[in-house]
Amino acid sequence: MIGILVQLLLSWGIIWLFEKGNLGFMGFYPTKKRMWQFLLFFLTTGFFCAFGYFLKMIIAQQQWIANPQVSVTHIITGLWWNLKSVLFEEFIFRGVLFYILIKKLGATKAILISSVAFGIYHWFSHELFGNPVAMAYEFVITGLMGALLAFSYTKTNSLYIAIAIHLGWGIMTQVVFSDGPIGAQLFIEVMPRPVLTVSLFSYLVMLLLPVILMFLVNFILLKRIRPEVK
Repeated sequence: MIGILVQLLLSWGIIWLFEKGNLGFMGFYPTKKRMWQFLLFFLTTGFFCAFGYFLKMIIAQQQWIANPQVSVTHIITGLWWNLKSVLFEEFIFRGVLFYILIKKLGATKAILISSVAFGIYHWFSHELFGNPVAMAYEFVITGLMGALLAFSYTKTNSLYIAIAIHLGWGIMTQVVFSDGPIGAQLFIEVMPRPVLTVSLFSYLVMLLLPVILMFLVNFILLKRIRPEVK
């Protein structure tokens, strides 16, 4: 939490030096429209993430069961960890520096730079160096996600939708299906996994279809939003 407060303080200092402004550029004010948008994009993203695990159950016959040791403390800790992680990344990649890039270079170039940086950042956060295939996959997936999140800011002048999409995927992955660094949460995978041979097509469908659908549906929803005027 201290790190996020430091980010906000630095952001305020940078934006004040840049144009004598304040943190209003992040669109913090919770209007009714922003809250509905947050809910819509959070649920949409969570649905397609859950769909990915459903495909794993059907195609790869993987199974998840309710965690018998789960507690309210587990869930609150997992939710809080995700919120801090998402806010930290959003303030870095869609915060004051992204705002300045838009002002200096225009929205298209700013989105490209932000998404490339977001993809490269995940090589470090996920410790993928030395595995070229994993690095390429991570760069494409997180780069596209970064572009979607950055585009949402350019449409709304707010981080609400970016945070909603980011949280929707993270909470479904890590808190609901325990697939992440925070350990067992609501559901846990039954181990060992079944040993199956599936076609390359089935494997790619299982791996990529939920991500592609999530991206496309959220992009279509974003295109229908009228840009907010500051």
